[in-house]
Amino acid sequence: MVTEAPGADPVQHPSSSVEPWAPPDRCRALQLVLAGLWFLDAVLQLQPFMFTKSFGLLMLGPTAAGNPGLLAHPITDVSRSIGHHSVGADTAFVVVQFVIAFGIAYRPTVRVALAGSIVWSVLVWWLGEGLGRVLTGAASPLTGSPGAVVLYGVLAVLLWSADRPGPAPFPAARAVGGNAAKAIWIAIWAALAATALFGSATRHPRSLLSSMIAGEPGWLASLDRHAANLVAGHGPGLAVAAAAVFGCIAAGVLAPPNVSRAVIAVAAVVAVAVWVVGENLGQLFSGSATDPNTGPILLLLAAAYWPLRQGAPATVTRAV
Repeated sequence: MVTEAPGADPVQHPSSSVEPWAPPDRCRALQLVLAGLWFLDAVLQLQPFMFTKSFGLLMLGPTAAGNPGLLAHPITDVSRSIGHHSVGADTAFVVVQFVIAFGIAYRPTVRVALAGSIVWSVLVWWLGEGLGRVLTGAASPLTGSPGAVVLYGVLAVLLWSADRPGPAPFPAARAVGGNAAKAIWIAIWAALAATALFGSATRHPRSLLSSMIAGEPGWLASLDRHAANLVAGHGPGLAVAAAAVFGCIAAGVLAPPNVSRAVIAVAAVVAVAVWVVGENLGQLFSGSATDPNTGPILLLLAAAYWPLRQGAPATVTRAV
């Protein structure tokens, strides 16, 4: 019989060993950031304004204007229903978004939560945002079109937990493959370019920026006034310049890694600039923001496409 000496460490049996905690890899870290954005959305949905009739009737209802009737009628019906049952409806919205946030953060439920976030994103984009007004001609990427919520759904697809064979060139390619991920990047930024070029709002940037002054703190309102005066009379030129920048960013993902890194860095800078100047930090200080707008989600998208070093893993390993 073998006995243990006094003070000796107990024998570690394979069946009783505990896997040590490891820091999250790139994909998992991005998933957690996405969960954090959903958590922020849920917190914003707790603002007093959201529990009033105005949220449904005055904020959601007008997004039907200009959309085709087939899409507009359900928006109107849903907004009226939310307006008449504002407390119950908003409570449900809060719960759904908290569930999505914690579901993505908790590894055993991450896939279910990502799938749920895709469905919720599509519904909110249609019934809550009027498809970002992209079909009305009044959309502008400078103020958040096509809408943050649809990009949440896109990121859920790109950051899906998958065990795709072979190394991925960047985290977003892990689930859908490099070619599909590049096509998604091109589609997003090409859509932004088209919206900037053909959307009427971008051609009138002064009135666009001036309209967001109300309800903002003094320092941010002052920034809006300065920006509005700066772009006054330069609407068409600004639209063409923005479309050109967005188009170059779209094509940049096809370049070699060293070039694409520079282009994606530019995309990150553009996302921050649009968020600060055009989106007023998502109007988080207005009391009626439902999300931080597209700036942070475009920044997260850029991080998902940042090329990995040769041999660096993009897989989602056990992080919790």
